Amino acid sequence: MGENVDISALRIRRDANSPAKSSRRNRGWIIIAVFLVLASLAGYIFVVTGAADPEIGVSIVSRSGNNRAQSMLTASGYVVAQREAAVASKGTGRLVYLGVEEGDRVTQGQIIARLEDSDVLASLGSARANLAVVRADSSEATANLKRQQALKDQNLTSQANLDAAKTAYQKVIANIGLAAASIREAEVAVENTVIRAPFNGTVLTKNADVGEIVAPFAASTNSRGAVVTIADMSSLEVEADVSESNITLVKLSQPCEIMLDAYPDQRYRGYVKKIVPTADRSKATVMVKVAFDSLDGKVLPEMSTKVQFLSEARPANEYSDARMLTIPTSSILQRDRRTYVLLINSGVIEERDVKLGQPLHDRTVVLDGLQQGDQVVTEPTANLKAGTKIRVKR
Repeated sequence: MGENVDISALRIRRDANSPAKSSRRNRGWIIIAVFLVLASLAGYIFVVTGAADPEIGVSIVSRSGNNRAQSMLTASGYVVAQREAAVASKGTGRLVYLGVEEGDRVTQGQIIARLEDSDVLASLGSARANLAVVRADSSEATANLKRQQALKDQNLTSQANLDAAKTAYQKVIANIGLAAASIREAEVAVENTVIRAPFNGTVLTKNADVGEIVAPFAASTNSRGAVVTIADMSSLEVEADVSESNITLVKLSQPCEIMLDAYPDQRYRGYVKKIVPTADRSKATVMVKVAFDSLDGKVLPEMSTKVQFLSEARPANEYSDARMLTIPTSSILQRDRRTYVLLINSGVIEERDVKLGQPLHDRTVVLDGLQQGDQVVTEPTANLKAGTKIRVKR
């Protein structure tokens, strides 16, 4: 066979100085070095961005009251005039005078508009002239009856002539009655051209203008029905929708606090006047009418409101415009006889000295140093100092 071959020279060398093992060792060190660089970079980013821009909680300086009375339930509603009327004319005609505008106050019986009345005035004049003629006839008929009665007493005329005189007299009297009725009818027609306020109130809307045809119930498409809409502003109440599941918390005469969405810093005292004995199927609510203890010019029909149904009445001084500015008690700091808070101004911490009043539960009254809408740190920590940039928690 062939000669023997020595293959010992072909073995893979595994000693420590082999080129393959050295290459793997170098790659490991490179990976470790890259990891350390990335970790250092992440730590730097955290220090620069996270530590310099900590997230903190803030609170808005707002107005509060000493709410000793517990709110059992809150419901939304609208201010509604319980006495409101769309004032229309009883007659048909062209509107020639309108003496009021939106916001004007009117008194019961005040003339607020007039329709064209030349035709009905002519009818009234004719009826009065007819009455004058009939009354003249009545004078003649009365004199003739007296004459015939005197002649009959002397047997100088017949009974037939006396009866004829009586009939003529009675006919004239009947004509006087008809003429007087015609006058009253014409006077009513004239009065129907005058539109008066049915009660004391305020004009809410103007629905017609001078020159337009006005008719009862807008009898045609070219005519107007109501001329104005007025409301008795002393009859304003809140109609609130209370969930069926909570209606058991509401009682007649229960004290309430009313807040107009337009004036969130003011509260009005009220009470439950009526619980309407039916439910709204579509909303699963029951209407509750809440009356105001007192009203002012800010309360207007159709304003949206929120009503708090209370366990007991609150003191009158808690419903005024001068409700107290408050901040969370946890935001107050004291140091070196100073009382201050950390105020946020354009994303930067600022120290602000404050003068405090009485505590209200978890808030405290601020007498000086802050104004409504300011943002203060709710729970300041030791590392928060003036000039620190912050991010507000969302």
